[in-house]
Amino acid sequence: MPGSLASSPSHRCAPQRFDAIILGAGAAGLLCAALAGQRGLRVLLLDHWPKIAEKIRISGGGRCNFTNLHTRPDNFLSGNPHFCKSALSRYTPQDIIGLLHRHRIGFHEKHKGQLFCDDSAELLIRALLDECAAGGVTHWQPCPVETVEAAAPGFRLRTAKGWVSANALVVATGGLSIPQIGATPLGYQLAAQFGLPIVPPRPALVPLAFDPAQWAPFAELSGVSLEVDIRADGARFREDLLFTHRGLSGPAILQASSYWQPGTALHINLMCDLSEAAWRKAKQGNRRTLAGELAQHLPQRLAQALAAQTQDADRRMADLSDRSLSALWQQWHDWQLRPSGTLGWRKAEVTAGGVDTTALSSSTMMAHDVPGLYFIGEVVDVTGWLGGYNFQWAWSSAAACARAL
Repeated sequence: MPGSLASSPSHRCAPQRFDAIILGAGAAGLLCAALAGQRGLRVLLLDHWPKIAEKIRISGGGRCNFTNLHTRPDNFLSGNPHFCKSALSRYTPQDIIGLLHRHRIGFHEKHKGQLFCDDSAELLIRALLDECAAGGVTHWQPCPVETVEAAAPGFRLRTAKGWVSANALVVATGGLSIPQIGATPLGYQLAAQFGLPIVPPRPALVPLAFDPAQWAPFAELSGVSLEVDIRADGARFREDLLFTHRGLSGPAILQASSYWQPGTALHINLMCDLSEAAWRKAKQGNRRTLAGELAQHLPQRLAQALAAQTQDADRRMADLSDRSLSALWQQWHDWQLRPSGTLGWRKAEVTAGGVDTTALSSSTMMAHDVPGLYFIGEVVDVTGWLGGYNFQWAWSSAAACARAL
């Protein structure tokens, strides 16, 4: 929804009036519009992008990881970790599951509580549109917003289809991730326009890159994957890691990236299920080389690359001292790598940071100091883990807002 947000000339036609205007027809905007409309409110849903709910459409390989059965507040990163509790407790995974049941959309659990549609995510989008239709929601898309201004009461907006007004304005515009499907900074611009603080947005759930010279020994490992324990800024995950030409990806890295701070190291345990004692004991009568033994526990190409970083790659295990083996185990048990950065907004699944939760009511999502102005979904400083948590935040925050309109 690009366009100037500055005040406009005073001369204009009488705006078309609604009870609530919702900016952004993604997961949060669609559900909020539907629930508010079904409460009897006159709702206008606006989005500048030609295609509706693109994040739903592309998520989970086209089947949308729409929630996680294990959702709890601990699965979210925010300046205020308690902020999400109220909304999550009042619209749970069972509530969005109920919506899928009503629309006879099949789904399945894939991994660690992650729920995916059995068929195309288009069915979920259609269900949300049907829910909007049931609430009599007016839906304009594509329809850029050119101006937003305070009115008495509420807000006036100049859109590509003319002037509109409402007592309530809901900002569900998302973050900056994946600009190729329509992400813009409009939500942050509106927050700033009305005096709300913003936690600086940054890419999250994103692959990490390394300095080419540092990464040269591992660049040829592209496609190698393994399960690891990974730590970043106090957060710890056990997930699959994937080597790429430029750095690291896979669920382990995507999870850690939300917590990783530039200039700091990742701590990766490549030897998750191998104790130091078992590693040292493996030397007894072992005629394998260090690289050969390491390949019993790690993918062969990775084992060779790691062994090549030592002076003992071609030495037999039996010839290595316990002290040397312990040092190697500790190195690979806490393999420390310092990324040079992320792959940026085009590769980030979500945005960390956003509208500061100190400025919002956790029960209604309304700005404390701007009556009638609400922020929901990804534009808020609440970021979920990989695995359906961000969609659950979209549903939960949307429902909290809809009840309050």
